[in-house]
Amino acid sequence: MVELIPLGPDFGVEVRGIGLIDAASSDSVYRAARTAFEEHSVLLFREQDVTDDVQAAFSRAFGPLERVKIGSVGVGTFYSRLHNIAADGNLVPPTHQQALTARANQLWHTDSSFKPTPALASVLSARVVPDAGGETEFTSTRQAWSRLPPATQERLRDLIVTHAYANSRDQIDPGLMTPAEREAAPPVRWRMTWRNPVNGRTALYIASHAYAVEGMADNAARELLAKLIADATRPEFTYRHQWRPGDVLMWDNRATMHRGRTWPNDQARSMVRTTVSAVEADGLMEVRPSV
Repeated sequence: MVELIPLGPDFGVEVRGIGLIDAASSDSVYRAARTAFEEHSVLLFREQDVTDDVQAAFSRAFGPLERVKIGSVGVGTFYSRLHNIAADGNLVPPTHQQALTARANQLWHTDSSFKPTPALASVLSARVVPDAGGETEFTSTRQAWSRLPPATQERLRDLIVTHAYANSRDQIDPGLMTPAEREAAPPVRWRMTWRNPVNGRTALYIASHAYAVEGMADNAARELLAKLIADATRPEFTYRHQWRPGDVLMWDNRATMHRGRTWPNDQARSMVRTTVSAVEADGLMEVRPSV
């Protein structure tokens, strides 16, 4: 029997009674998990005996997996390895690219909004957890949209926003991306809102990769985006997840923003992410394609 325990303010649930392997191997269990995903946007599975293969099988039940982008640890595979551990087992220094990438991930963001095919979902598993810090924080951009006055919704609904991976990385260090990485990830343009094709609910589609709005001056666009993000991420509207070993989180990139939190430099943290691409049946037609 599936039990859903609320996590955040009007979004997010802990899923009890089923696990990753169940959802990957049973159509009925998958349908229960998919229904919870569409409705609640963030799913937590505790005490999972998770391996790369188990995580990939669970993720593939929801759609095709992205390959890891250039410049990431794990490039060319389906597994993005987010950690501060060097190949020799020692911790990397704060100036290392892996540490700087972790800092960039501490900006509010939506995975893969900078790609020609954006992401439906991300699945993140805890492999090594620090004694303190390192939480992951979420907010519902669906709830943020619903709080806007109708006149504001009408004004924003069909605005076109430009997203680029370089925009978030440059906020941390302009040298974080190489010229080749910049060339491999040119800007893309999406509508500011994404309507869920299953339940018809609309969400804002913004975050730290977004920086320009069609028809607006640069400063005005950045000011608008910053205000929308700030309003969406007020503390009373967020859920901060305290990781335990064996935790697996899945979230809807169409309807949430998230960010990592800092942890002590002398402590290891290792996470593995798989990302499910959005396909037409999952609502990609609801987002204006890049041109």
